[in-house]
Amino acid sequence: MDTLNLSDYLRFLVRRWRIIAALGLLGTAVGVFVTQTTTPQYQATSTLFVSLQDRDDTVKLNQGNTFAQARVRSYAEVVTSPRVTEPVVKFLRLDMTHSQLARKITTEVPLETVLLKITVTDTRPSRAARISDAIAHRFAEVIAEIERPEGARSSPVRLSITEHATKPRTPTSPNLVLNLALGLVAGLGLGTGLAVARESLDTSVRSRSDLTRCLADTGGPAVLGSVVLDQSASRHTVAADDDAFGRRAEDFRRLRTNLRFVDIDAPPKVIAVTSAVPAEGKTSISINLASSLAEFGSSVCLVDADLRRPSVASALGLVQDAGLTTVMIGQANTEDVMQSAGAFSVLASGVLPPNPAEMLGSEQFRTVVRSLADRFDHVVIDTAPVLPVADTPAMASAVDGYLLAARYAKSSRGQVTDAVRALQDVGATVLGSVLNMVPAKRDGEQYGYGYRPKTSGRRERLRLLARLMLRPRLRRRGRTATIGVFPAPSAPTVKDTTPVAAQEGGDHH
Repeated sequence: MDTLNLSDYLRFLVRRWRIIAALGLLGTAVGVFVTQTTTPQYQATSTLFVSLQDRDDTVKLNQGNTFAQARVRSYAEVVTSPRVTEPVVKFLRLDMTHSQLARKITTEVPLETVLLKITVTDTRPSRAARISDAIAHRFAEVIAEIERPEGARSSPVRLSITEHATKPRTPTSPNLVLNLALGLVAGLGLGTGLAVARESLDTSVRSRSDLTRCLADTGGPAVLGSVVLDQSASRHTVAADDDAFGRRAEDFRRLRTNLRFVDIDAPPKVIAVTSAVPAEGKTSISINLASSLAEFGSSVCLVDADLRRPSVASALGLVQDAGLTTVMIGQANTEDVMQSAGAFSVLASGVLPPNPAEMLGSEQFRTVVRSLADRFDHVVIDTAPVLPVADTPAMASAVDGYLLAARYAKSSRGQVTDAVRALQDVGATVLGSVLNMVPAKRDGEQYGYGYRPKTSGRRERLRLLARLMLRPRLRRRGRTATIGVFPAPSAPTVKDTTPVAAQEGGDHH
């Protein structure tokens, strides 16, 4: 795990709050359980006063008081001796041994006093009081015997009971408040420790800073953006078609803008979108990147070069069986199999070949890509994942650079690092990376979302977008200027092989 500062720790503690809260509640429940199942214990206390018999003058009184203070601490050790406990067990007929009784007795000597407090803990309040008083009486007798000089009739030391034990009304344990507090603290501590352990073992990318540190380890590119998770993305492949000014659409516009600044002198024209492993959303990024580039007024061709599991055509409702491989084997020209996705053109994968890596690394593939680059402002290529197969690195010589997609909480830092190095090993340029499917509340970049044009609704926004995208360009001299912020796309005329049912339905275009 990388070196973390306080804000990083606070961030992942907040991220793991569920497990911390769950163990905190579990600890509290254990505290309640212990309280309910523990047998109540009662305490009764007797107090004795230690004094000397001969106290005729002041000097002797002071000496006796000093003597008593010095001796009383030694007396406390005698309270639990068999000489005291055995007679009490017999006298009260207790169902326990003298050792068991000794474990129920505690003594206390208040500082700078000649007082001795004897406390007995028992499960029955009345028995605790009887035992405490019996121990006090027997202890006074034992001390008198010990301190009596040989041949003397009485002891100079006298222990008087100043406070007899009373029957306690409430148990001293279990203490519900204490048990709840201990359970809660223990649960929270265990939850925090488990959260730290899981965070240490979790190598997934969970923030742009994680992805930035990961790419920095390879000397790789910067993070060009993040795309928010949208549960309706599967129903609305093109984000701008669902909500032209929604957060997801804005994320792709920011990605488009950042790509334009990767290399101002030689901006990338042929961009391959890939990922380390499958299911990280690279196809969605490819489609929406093509859409956002076309929205800016560029002519764009989206090529499905994932010749193992192509998904562009199915996502857009187009025909998959005629496309890239059809052109490469010479059965058709690109014009014959090019399809329209509204604002941009699509070259589907075509029939899947038995040797995709060899085809993508061939001169024929480079020729097709170059011809598309000559006709379109931008060519976006959806590729296979980098790590499972060799297809994507094989096409390195045909593209200007790669855009690496990483999925929030799924892509591991090791996978991202290995993918970047695999591309670097073949001399490929990695333009940047994008963090995909980031939950809205996890993304710290929430500035300005919801800052929408003042229109009368979604229908008005879509109508405005259609006017911006589809109105033909007009010459400035002698004719009305084009209305809108962006110039209209100038894609070449291509043959539209979109199925009739898809054209009539209009759900994807």
